[in-house]
Amino acid sequence: EEVEWREYHFKVKPGDLKRCPPWISPYHYRLDWLMWFLPFGDSRRNPWLYHLLGKLLVNDRAASDLIATNPFQNDRPPKYIRAELFLYRYTKPGSPEARAGEWWTRSKVRSFVAPTSLPQLKPVYQQFSWPFPKVPSDSDA
Repeated sequence: EEVEWREYHFKVKPGDLKRCPPWISPYHYRLDWLMWFLPFGDSRRNPWLYHLLGKLLVNDRAASDLIATNPFQNDRPPKYIRAELFLYRYTKPGSPEARAGEWWTRSKVRSFVAPTSLPQLKPVYQQFSWPFPKVPSDSDA
């Protein structure tokens, strides 16, 4: 079965290839900063990431406010979510990518979190005594 994956975009970390790098100094976007450090370790050693994934799987408003765009915000939440690790580089001036308005090029490094559903996250929520996210009903969407 063909699956369409939609990307969540963060406020300052690279994502959209056509988005200009933001000027954020002296401010600090903590979630984007934490996401930058994730690849240096094992995702299982960062339980907060699974907490965030669970919240995004139910379109939690507070979690969505931490990121730039939630592609499911005005729709039903996704059944699965994953995290992919990409290497971003600036485009070279005059390159075809730069002429097309792209600031970045990216290449996939590896899958960081395999496709995961909300029920699969329940043991993590229980381990840390976090309240389990409520799946919105059709009338909530």
